[in-house]
Parts: sequence; structure tokens; C-alpha cells
Amino acid sequence: QGQGKGPQAKEPCKDIGVEHRTMVAKTTQKKVDPKKAAKLKGKTAKKKWSKGKVKEKVAKAVVFTQAEYDNMLKDVAGYKLITPSVVSDRLKITGSLARRAIADLEASGTIRPLSTHHSQLIYTRVN
Repeated sequence: QGQGKGPQAKEPCKDIGVEHRTMVAKTTQKKVDPKKAAKLKGKTAKKKWSKGKVKEKVAKAVVFTQAEYDNMLKDVAGYKLITPSVVSDRLKITGSLARRAIADLEASGTIRPLSTHHSQLIYTRVN
């Protein structure tokens, strides 16, 4: 009956006459120097993930100076799409200041609302 294919050999089971498989030790493994094995293990143990690109922090204004306010009145009135995020990004101001500026422009009639959902305010210029 001897050895079959692969690392397992078939042996008859004495009590019921059925063959079952038992593991046979592999003798063909290469012996590796322990120092080399430690080096190899360290190199292939984990995949190194990149940290990803981090956007640079921009110092944004919290209050308007008179010059910035006048500039905002002139510039924002010309934008085709006006949202708090667009105003905040272009004028380098915080989102809460951008919302206040948009409310001020709407009250003066310089811009008109397209959609005023509570999570996203969308305005456009008055022609």
C-alpha cells in the first residue's frame, strides 16, 4: 500500500478495515540560516501603506476688515454659483462668516436664491 501521491500516505485502519490518511513529514525543505530568515521575515511581514496626501491647512479669516468686506461685496456679486463653500474657499474665510456674508448679500438684493435647503444654500447673481 505504501505511499501515494503528495505528502499523505494511506494506511489501513485495523479496527474497521477502511483506509484513512495520516500526515507524512516533508523532508525536502531547505535549511535556512536563522539570521537570513529573520531578515526575510522582517521584509515581507507587512505591506507598507502610504500615508496619503495631506491638504495644507489654510489660515482663514474669522472676521472681515472693511477692505475685505468691500472686496466681498464686489466679487461675490459676480459669481455665477454662490455657495458658502465657494465663498469660503475663494475669499479664504471661515464657513460661518461665508454664510453671514451670503445672508447679507441676499438681504441687500445683490444675489437671489436657487435652493435654500438647510444643509446647502445655493445662490446666483441677479442679472
